[in-house]
Amino acid sequence: MCYSAVVVQNLDLLAHKARARADVELFAELFARRAAGEDIKLARALEANFLAPASAVEKRIAADIKAFHAAQAGAWESELFKQKKRLADAARKLKSRATKKATEDRRIANNKIEWLLNKLTDLKRTQPKPADQRIFPFWYAPVVVEAGGQRLIRPMRYHLRAQGKPAGTDHRYPGLYNARRDNLEGYWKNLFGQHHAVCLVESFYENVALHDFEKRALREGEKPQNLVLHFNPTVRDGGSAAREAVPTGTNAGAGLRSQPANDMLVACLWDCWQQKGEPDLYSFAAITDEPPPEVAATGHNRCIIPLKPDNVSTWLTPGADLGTYYALLDNREKPYYAHELAA
Repeated sequence: MCYSAVVVQNLDLLAHKARARADVELFAELFARRAAGEDIKLARALEANFLAPASAVEKRIAADIKAFHAAQAGAWESELFKQKKRLADAARKLKSRATKKATEDRRIANNKIEWLLNKLTDLKRTQPKPADQRIFPFWYAPVVVEAGGQRLIRPMRYHLRAQGKPAGTDHRYPGLYNARRDNLEGYWKNLFGQHHAVCLVESFYENVALHDFEKRALREGEKPQNLVLHFNPTVRDGGSAAREAVPTGTNAGAGLRSQPANDMLVACLWDCWQQKGEPDLYSFAAITDEPPPEVAATGHNRCIIPLKPDNVSTWLTPGADLGTYYALLDNREKPYYAHELAA
């Protein structure tokens, strides 16, 4: 899918939009594992679903979130104490003699102290921010699947490890959050047609090389530089004809009226990796295809596939001939992807 995405994580809203129910026990297991010390990354927006728990299982989740935050705050406060001591030691040494090490210790300590104070402040925050919904590869997010005749919302890791693959696949192939459409009957053949999912995405971020963005070759001696672009789907007045008429420059579509598109029901694959002595790993990848002109014009060469809402039920139902699913990927939503430099 993307280097990063803003994913709708309000479970009530997702349940309504997808006509699904949350697999709350699976969410409870995930939060319990994180509270026990497992390295599980997830967005603040997912935690927000359990701030006012009603059922017994939701109360367990809320308690595990509180325990995790307490442990996180304790670790950061301990590190803050160490960095303040490091800063004081460096300042004392610099009073007598300026050394490279003491100067570097002061710089590093100041940076780390600022970072830790910001983290501790943010941990106490109760007001939501747009960034609370943003995920990255190896983070967990809610996705909708069809399983056992039910439509379920399950937390899954955004980097797919298929059943039967060794755990080392994760780091050997760091791009497995992206299932290329032209490889669906290759690497992904055991999942395509069987294990389909959708993820509700508001917008996404991509890494783009500066020289590609500027449509030029690298200059002599120039090293590649990276830009992060934020792509927001919009609906333009005039429909598809207006969309096709927009020029594909770095400021493509400037001055034309637009409005936010609906959240995108992104086509995904998923699997449940199981191994004796290990917790089940639910994970997913987004299917990507050649980009539309306005994305290609920025220098990026892939794009997610937003399904039409009326096609989601067929997409989630396994066992049809593969041509049926390819047709759904072709008959996709086609928003215009406006872009801006990420902050």
